[in-house]
Amino acid sequence: MFSSDTILGIVLIAQFCVGIRGNSLLFIFYIYTFSFKPHVKRPIDSIFMHLTIVNIVMVIFTLIPDILSTFGVRRFLDDVCCKVVMYVFRVTRALTICTTCILSTFQATTITPSNSKWAWLKPKLSMWTFPSFVCLWLINMLIYSVIVEMVKGKTNYTFTGNGYYHAYCQSRQFGNHNSGSFLSIILIRDLFFEVLTMWTSLYMVTVLYRHHRRAQGLHGSRLSPKSFPEQKATRDILWLVSCFVFFYWLNNFVTLYGFYSPVKIAILEEINAIFASSFPTLCPFLLMKNKKITLQFASSLSIWKIHCFRSAFNG
Repeated sequence: MFSSDTILGIVLIAQFCVGIRGNSLLFIFYIYTFSFKPHVKRPIDSIFMHLTIVNIVMVIFTLIPDILSTFGVRRFLDDVCCKVVMYVFRVTRALTICTTCILSTFQATTITPSNSKWAWLKPKLSMWTFPSFVCLWLINMLIYSVIVEMVKGKTNYTFTGNGYYHAYCQSRQFGNHNSGSFLSIILIRDLFFEVLTMWTSLYMVTVLYRHHRRAQGLHGSRLSPKSFPEQKATRDILWLVSCFVFFYWLNNFVTLYGFYSPVKIAILEEINAIFASSFPTLCPFLLMKNKKITLQFASSLSIWKIHCFRSAFNG
């Protein structure tokens, strides 16, 4: 009979493999597109590629420590490693939030009607994308620089009070003015990007719905609902943003509960790691959904593998 830690470890390993495989395939797909099919490259693909890179790093730094802890590996991270792992995890998690917001805003601006007051932003999107990434990297790296001082290797196995607690790491005691300012900055940043993401997503749904109604009026009711690509685009947008918002707030709720809980529950952090990495794991499959060029790339990759195998077999 497997213990609860072993079962949880197997779930974490499965999620790690799926997340790395999905994001790696999507990353290779975009490298393939940029290198061999530049004529089909779209400006929004750079946002997808950045999100994919951030997802890969986040999955690695989130799940590996928890996988090892569930299988009883002790003292895997010292003080320096705890600082690095927590710093990279927090920065990439923040970048996931910010990049998803940029993606939603980019899409909303792209489908804006030409007579809208936001239409002037369309030609500037490609020019602003890379500077936005650089700015967000610098801001989030600066915000989480406090992690270097805050986090240390676990020394107290009966940790109580407010603070972060992990199998290998823990935070110093909270409660001073600086810690309150740090949490306030994070809360304001997250609320800003979350509200902007949901607002732009609702705007997209509204625009696509109006376009669908106009198309129905022009073509009549003879066409099947499947004939309108607007419905599919609306569903894809809703799935991606809904998935992001759901797992983001679920992860936030569990994190805050564990942070302010007077008695720390060790298994809660492993469960929270599943929530934290759920969106990065599912994201590539939502992005690859119904992309014809992805199928073409997979076909080309299979043909290349068969060619390499035959060449090796024939010597």
